[in-house]
Amino acid sequence: MKFNTLKRHFKEGARNTWRNSWMTVASIGAVTTTLILVGVFLVLMLNLNHIANELEADVQIKALIERTAEEADVAKIEEEINALSKVGTVEFVTKEDELQNLIDSMGEQGKAWTLYEQDNPLNDAYVVTAADPVETKALAQEIEKIDNVSSVNFGEDYVDRLFTFNKYARNVGLVLIGALLFTAIFLISNTIKITILARKKEIGIMKLVGATNSFIRWPFFIEGTILGVLGSIIPITIILISYYYLTQNIYLLQQFNFVQILPFYPFAFQIAGIILGIGVSIGIWGSLMSVRKFLKV
Repeated sequence: MKFNTLKRHFKEGARNTWRNSWMTVASIGAVTTTLILVGVFLVLMLNLNHIANELEADVQIKALIERTAEEADVAKIEEEINALSKVGTVEFVTKEDELQNLIDSMGEQGKAWTLYEQDNPLNDAYVVTAADPVETKALAQEIEKIDNVSSVNFGEDYVDRLFTFNKYARNVGLVLIGALLFTAIFLISNTIKITILARKKEIGIMKLVGATNSFIRWPFFIEGTILGVLGSIIPITIILISYYYLTQNIYLLQQFNFVQILPFYPFAFQIAGIILGIGVSIGIWGSLMSVRKFLKV
């Protein structure tokens, strides 16, 4: 395509946007409203997914070692654990460390456990995480079969409920985002269709004088892009300002230690890019799909 032709298409697309000001405002309003809903829901779902991943990553398997195990036996246990395909990390924890952790975790009541420092009833242990948290239960069962491992603890009931909840939450989130995007596309494309309907005669005349379909589509392509960009500005601004305020006041949620939302950077750029991409894609798609039916003269 020649530069002058491309320049003409850009001018014509921008002129159409300005010339049909009221319908442009209506289209931008439709884009803005739906993208605010989509953006808010995306921020919520991405943060919920982040929190779920953090919780899953914190799931650990504690393999207690037989108290009668020799030093060589302990080393062999580590070798066998590391040889398992599902293993992510392995850390050895002495019974002295286990007792100290117990004392620290119980606060004032933990002082009573200092009596056991001379005769420690706890076991040395290996703390293991799975490469894929979903494989935690299967990995725990494999570790339990290793010689000189007395028992394995990983909060089976809690882990099963956590993974089940996260699985359904992600699936429901994807379905809802898909439904919201479909609704946005339907609403916006119909609004743009009304804009183009008013220029049905203009398109027909261009076809009759020999204009190609691509020549007619390009200005609408540019117009759809402009509508998408303009309709994305307000949602991006509102969402980023609100999210920045939330990250600056996250101390209000400190009573929930597990709540660690995504940091403002680089999340702000990511969510802005996603919203802008959705807005432009919907604007272009709505324009091109709406003009298509008028190209058959």
